[in-house]
Amino acid sequence: MPSFSILPPVLPKPSPGSWVTLNTGPVPLRCWWAPTSSARPATGAVIVLPEIFGLNCWVRGVADRLSAAGVPALAMPLFARTAPELELGYDPESTSQGRRHKEATSAEAILADVQASIDWLRHALEANDRPLRITVVGFCFGGHAALLAATLADVQVSLDFYGAGVSRGRPGGGAPSLELLPSVQGELHCLCGSLDPLIPRSDQQEIQAALQAEDPSGLRLRYSAFEGADHGFMCEARDQYHQASAQEGWRLLLEAAQS
Repeated sequence: MPSFSILPPVLPKPSPGSWVTLNTGPVPLRCWWAPTSSARPATGAVIVLPEIFGLNCWVRGVADRLSAAGVPALAMPLFARTAPELELGYDPESTSQGRRHKEATSAEAILADVQASIDWLRHALEANDRPLRITVVGFCFGGHAALLAATLADVQVSLDFYGAGVSRGRPGGGAPSLELLPSVQGELHCLCGSLDPLIPRSDQQEIQAALQAEDPSGLRLRYSAFEGADHGFMCEARDQYHQASAQEGWRLLLEAAQS
């Protein structure tokens, strides 16, 4: 896969991570691990959940950039049961392939794998005198998965970047994932582009209304609309990349991860 060098100016130069296999859950997880170079014990870590295109160059780059900003990050596959080493581009054939794997997964599998990643991070990083602060960030289908992950007790903050379908269904079937908001004990931030065709205006309004109904203060459950942004606006490898929105998205992500 090609490497992408166009970075929002707020970010430091990325430092490369490496592949690691986790065996802490029901299936092995081939993850991209980007620790920091600091000798000080980590106080927090980020789990990065990919689009339907797997742990490709861009998603690994997200973990690397977080590491360069001083936060260890683990990019985790969402299709470990059907395509554990999936790395796709953004062409139509790759989109079709990724969607087939998306249809074969379930909310239960996603939650089990996120919990396995948390357990691994705690073993690798957690100091005895301070629990590790876990932030989850996901993009596209990974955004939907990040909303699911927000229901886990060990997740303090979850960022759902343009997670489509949360008001209409749930991976593997069941009531819409948006109905799980009462189970979210930490912070959840849903972020959508105003021009996103996969999250039409009616869906965006429903998401915003559900978050506000559950948390009228907006301090714990939040919604952000990015005017003029399409689906995938964070990813500079995609035609839909929107630099101004990506810069603001990165600011919010780093703010959450570095807290």
